[in-house]
Amino acid sequence: AQLPVTRKSELSQSQLRDPPFGGYAATEDGDLLRVFASPGPVFEPQGRREDFWRFARALHAAGFRRGDLIHNTFSYHFTPAGFMVDSGAHALGCTVFAAGTGQTELQVQAIAVLRPRGYIGTPSFLKIILDKAAETGLELSSLAVGAVSGEALPNSLRDEISTAGVDVLQAYATADVGLIAYESPARDGMILDEHVIVEIVEPGTGNLVPEGEVGEILVTTLFPEYPLIRFATGDLSAVLAGPSPCGRTNQRIRGWMGRADQSTKVRGLFVHPSQVMMISSRHEEIQKARLVVDRENNADIMVLRCEVDERSEELQMAIVTTIRDVCKLRASVEFLSEGGLPDDGKVIDDKRPID
Repeated sequence: AQLPVTRKSELSQSQLRDPPFGGYAATEDGDLLRVFASPGPVFEPQGRREDFWRFARALHAAGFRRGDLIHNTFSYHFTPAGFMVDSGAHALGCTVFAAGTGQTELQVQAIAVLRPRGYIGTPSFLKIILDKAAETGLELSSLAVGAVSGEALPNSLRDEISTAGVDVLQAYATADVGLIAYESPARDGMILDEHVIVEIVEPGTGNLVPEGEVGEILVTTLFPEYPLIRFATGDLSAVLAGPSPCGRTNQRIRGWMGRADQSTKVRGLFVHPSQVMMISSRHEEIQKARLVVDRENNADIMVLRCEVDERSEELQMAIVTTIRDVCKLRASVEFLSEGGLPDDGKVIDDKRPID
């Protein structure tokens, strides 16, 4: 607790002063394999070590084995998510179909033809794929296991996916530090990756909380390409006592239990209060705005609630377009009269239940 906490906003500011990595990368550009950009923007390097983000362990725990064909629906564009699990799968000896995001009908067709054993992506997108297959009459019975990440996995959604024949387990990771923790078949908390140092601290202070109490997750990585000391994820969790019933002995956490700030993750992408403010600044008609995130039919939905004097369909569609440009996500827009939003300081209101 004597060392300062490193926050994502500091990474972004440091990179503006000293591009591209703000002095945090400890290797030359020629020693890097790829560079990515996450919202902020924050640029992240990928070194040349095999399984750079250490995902093989999580995939093995989820049931993936050498020789499996895997359908990877994480993005290979800008953010590292697709490559994070791709490199782990290759380290296990798996073959990867690099599906990427979107294009649901083509995804279903590819699974029906290629018959992969495993799925990688967000749980909500797997549900969309399974629903589309049922609608079109295509058979996806080859899918047996899944490693899901990027958003919460409610028990109700896990049960729906399981009923369709796919056994999914969660992995918890960030673009900055890679794998942090993962589920095992015991489904009793998440086991910490052995290559990171994790602390659970009181948000805002950096002081450790007693075992079992909820606090913010700090992660330290000591890899030469991109060492980060006490990196604040902004996520909340708590330490679970004792080893996992599956026999793995490393420390466990309860999994994702919400955010320490107003930032949140929707369909695998972070949304920050600063982005909501940016949207408002592009439309002078907006007096006040709040982004409401909820879950409907086990899918994330976003509604930007705006206080405006005059309402028009043209303004509504323009704001929808701005949200898509700024957040890279779809959302609807709801107009309110002045005073329609509570005066409680919230910019993002995440109403999704935490199982």
